[in-house]
Amino acid sequence: MVVAMKMLVRNKKLISFMLVLIVIVILLTSSLFGNGTKFSSEASAGLTELQHHANNNVKHGSDPVTINFWFPWGGGFQQEFHDTVVVPFEKVNPDIKVKMTFVENSDNSQASDKLLTAIAGGIAPDVAMIDRFLVGEWAAMGALEDLSSDVNRDGMAGIYYPNIWPEAQYNGKTFALPWNVDSRAMLYNKTMMEEAGLDPNKPPTTIAELDAMAEKMFKQNEAGTYEQVGFVPWMAQGFIYANGWNFGGQWEKEGELTPNDPENVKALEWMQRYGKKYDTKKLKSFSDEIRLAGVNPFASGKVGFIYEGNWLLNGMNDVNFEWGIAPMPTEEGGRSVTWAGGWSFVMPKGAKYKEHAWRFIKYVAGKEGSLLWAGRGETYDLSSIPEVNKQLGLDKKKNLDVFVKLLQHAYIRPVSPVGGYMWDELYRVQILAINLQGEPKALLDELKRNLDAHLNEVKSAERRKTENPSQSSL
Repeated sequence: MVVAMKMLVRNKKLISFMLVLIVIVILLTSSLFGNGTKFSSEASAGLTELQHHANNNVKHGSDPVTINFWFPWGGGFQQEFHDTVVVPFEKVNPDIKVKMTFVENSDNSQASDKLLTAIAGGIAPDVAMIDRFLVGEWAAMGALEDLSSDVNRDGMAGIYYPNIWPEAQYNGKTFALPWNVDSRAMLYNKTMMEEAGLDPNKPPTTIAELDAMAEKMFKQNEAGTYEQVGFVPWMAQGFIYANGWNFGGQWEKEGELTPNDPENVKALEWMQRYGKKYDTKKLKSFSDEIRLAGVNPFASGKVGFIYEGNWLLNGMNDVNFEWGIAPMPTEEGGRSVTWAGGWSFVMPKGAKYKEHAWRFIKYVAGKEGSLLWAGRGETYDLSSIPEVNKQLGLDKKKNLDVFVKLLQHAYIRPVSPVGGYMWDELYRVQILAINLQGEPKALLDELKRNLDAHLNEVKSAERRKTENPSQSSL
């Protein structure tokens, strides 16, 4: 009896439906076997009202649906995002409430093991924020809902930078909507250039010019430690990805991952030469000291040239030196190179409220939410939607305009089911090279072999899953 009562309580919709049936039976019985006049207009009105109440319970419910949104950004992001974007969304969507939950990424990576565990356990949030270059990898694992039909129906694909949009795709399907975007450029310290006898209005445009100018800026104290440095190829955004492209390398060619492209090898050899010439340990000690002081290396005023993203501009208002910004130098000069990254909004596999989740994703990563976020206050954030950046005048904003223009032809990291693995392995190889623990070509050749082997494993798992849809790869 207790079990039956609990089942009835949990099935209010069924109860409402049964009440309507009972009323119908009573009224029909009165009509057939009693006075026909008993089935009056008042009775009909009562029946209509009960049916309306039952229908409301079945279709809509009395309370707004609460969707769960997981995000990995700390600091004051939650309150700022809630006030700037979530509150306006809830006002125009009164049937939806958004619950924000901070879920930190794992081991300083761009991915969350907790989110993957939740998806695998069938308790995924409705919406999540993940680094865009991981979309292909997560889609291959079966961790994300396919948004293709929603995207096509609502015409979302055409509003984003065309060279950024592929990061939201995998195997011809859409699994995310791009949100913010960033690009990389070179910031240069005009004060340090002038002190070194260089023209502060003529930053380097080639790798050779950069090397020569940077050499004049290194200063050591009596103890032999650096007081200032000209340039460190792996500092800040000087990752091997950027340096490879600056040397004319490719990381993917006709669908094949190419970490050991000859130009990528040249880039890593160049990075290693800095370690040999300026002593990697001393450069690390210099970087660690600045980091412990809690300032960005370039904002410290002790670095001549640095590769950085547009976000750094948010912290450059109070520096006490003259500085400028230009595209990163390339091996031959004459062309501007950058690469773009950024975050995206996805619907994890097994999301409970898919229709409501899509409305939130479409709003946040669409024009409405992007205008609110990129246009808030005095920030240097960029949207993945060109129209938004133009409408906000970000393409003409001092210093930020360089980053916006570079976006037009920005590279993206390879869209691959092993994109995250490739990132981690490249970082490992970079550390080995700059610490003089291997020859760049041999390191990148080995990485290529490991990458191909891992990719074959992932592809095999995908094929098995296709042949047996009930099999999960998570």
